[in-house]
Amino acid sequence: MSATPHQPTVTEREARQVAEAAREQGWQKPSFAKELFLGRFRLDLIHPHPLPADEDTLRGEEFLAKLRDFCETKIDSARIEREARIPDETITGLKELGALGMKIDTKYGGLGLTQVYYNKALALVGSVNPALGALLSAHQSIGVPQPLKLFGTQEQRDTFLPRCARTDISAFLLTEPDVGSDPARLATTAVPDGDDYILDGVKLWTTNGVVADLLVVMARVPKSESGKGGITAFVVEASSEGITVENRNAFMGLRGLENGVTRFHRVRVPAANRIGPEGAGLKIALTTLNTGRLSLPAMCAGAGKWCLKIAREWTSVREQWGKPVAFHEAVGAKISFIAATTFALEAVLDLSSQMADENRNDIRIEAALAKLYGSEMACLMADELVQIRGGRGFETAASLAARGERAVPAEQVLRDLRINRIFEGSTEIMHLLIAREAVDAHLSVAGDLIDPDKSLSEKAKAGANAGVFYAKWLPKLVAGAGRVPGSYGEFRHDVDLSTHLRYVERSSRKLARSTFYAMSRWQGRMETKQGFLGRIVDIGAELFAMSAACVRAELLRTQGDHGREAYQLADAFCRQSRIRVEELFGRLWSNTDDIDRKVVKGVLSGTYTWLEEGVLDPSGDGPWIADATPGASTRENVHRPIR
Repeated sequence: MSATPHQPTVTEREARQVAEAAREQGWQKPSFAKELFLGRFRLDLIHPHPLPADEDTLRGEEFLAKLRDFCETKIDSARIEREARIPDETITGLKELGALGMKIDTKYGGLGLTQVYYNKALALVGSVNPALGALLSAHQSIGVPQPLKLFGTQEQRDTFLPRCARTDISAFLLTEPDVGSDPARLATTAVPDGDDYILDGVKLWTTNGVVADLLVVMARVPKSESGKGGITAFVVEASSEGITVENRNAFMGLRGLENGVTRFHRVRVPAANRIGPEGAGLKIALTTLNTGRLSLPAMCAGAGKWCLKIAREWTSVREQWGKPVAFHEAVGAKISFIAATTFALEAVLDLSSQMADENRNDIRIEAALAKLYGSEMACLMADELVQIRGGRGFETAASLAARGERAVPAEQVLRDLRINRIFEGSTEIMHLLIAREAVDAHLSVAGDLIDPDKSLSEKAKAGANAGVFYAKWLPKLVAGAGRVPGSYGEFRHDVDLSTHLRYVERSSRKLARSTFYAMSRWQGRMETKQGFLGRIVDIGAELFAMSAACVRAELLRTQGDHGREAYQLADAFCRQSRIRVEELFGRLWSNTDDIDRKVVKGVLSGTYTWLEEGVLDPSGDGPWIADATPGASTRENVHRPIR
């Protein structure tokens, strides 16, 4: 589709340059996952498992107790699903409880919870109804509070954070009808006008936008003599003249989600509401997401716990051929997968969250891996639960209740979880984002070698630097602790987890060698090998999850808290994960990527249209992408602030 007149037309290279400029360029702190991709298994960065301070634990547990009581007595999940809307009184109750301010500092009226306890709260709320978890997460993880905490002025924090902590719901507005993960084409504009900016444009999929009081809006400021321009972040009052919520969107899941289309027509925003300098918007968004992404795996881990509970209860009473279905191997394998994977997801989540709280490590890759892995595995667990439940898994909770059975919303959980593979960076985009960070060390020393715009002298200099780097790095990938039988002996008890950690160490070096071979083979074309890069990232995700599972098991053992059982679950997970890793390693070099590209060309050129014959398309009429031309709204404003 060609760009409409108001949309910037950019080349692929220009789009990549915009994304690259928004990246955090340096690594001031160590990163376990970054080292893992480089073939260096730095167990010391995550073991012993970091722990929260006693006062943080006390404050967090006190709030969780209040939140649990509220969830049990004040939230009607079936009503939310039935009416496709969260009742106002439910949101008001969460406000009164302080749930809007879980992550906001106490000096601004918030609860000041750590990332660990914020995630526990989201898992709890999300287990009752994921739309509620999405509302709280969008408000605090990517809405106004987090960017102001990281980049706002003191005046902005003093003005907006007390409101966000108690009364005002916030939303984050980046996506547009024809702009998703390619922000270089962002069309919403913010034109300076005296002490203000004038906003014009349309934003799509504005989670919380229908009920929001405050918005974080990304808009393009034109370059001028007085400013560098570029994509810039603003705090905008949702009640401002010229803002219209034109539609409340509906989805296959998260039926209570207050997600809409928001139009800006000559909306005046004070320059004092600009977050950071002009042109810093994408960097602000990406940095905010570094920890903001942890909210999604929190709800995924919570969903896994619920799936395990239902699988256990159902398969112990449902009998086939003279015994409970749990003891039939085909079903038992699914239960084992759900149990082991839930343990690993919680391990990844808690480890990443505690590292975020301590701020000793750079967790941009860890958080991204947690989001990627959690969203993919949670969908698989929910699908397995539906299969275990059989016809009852496909039947709605309301229908089950109507005919006298327990109202288990298995099919709803499957629908609700599906969006997490798209939210806050789709799986495909996460693969590319993580892969870029994973090869950062290589590009830092050898990037100019594969850049067609670099001069011969620049390439020669890069070649010399790369030679020095690889002369030191490559020999270290030959052998390591993973080849020494006694390594990681502190993980050897009734169940031996040391063998899995040795496997992780060996596989980390193999992963690094594979990445180097690929760069040597494809050089500048490496960035187009998305299938290969995706498998590299997926291997890294499995290795990270195995490491986290083992470290968590050892923590629970030392605390005397289900240590034996934790070791069993970690062992089961690692054995399952190793099978997936071996398959992914095999598919690095033996795959259908080349033939897939040929088939795609054939599909798009019409070669296979004969294959589409014999069916009818029930889709309605209309453009594939709605017109987003700036201008005054012609539709009713469905904005519904909750007071």
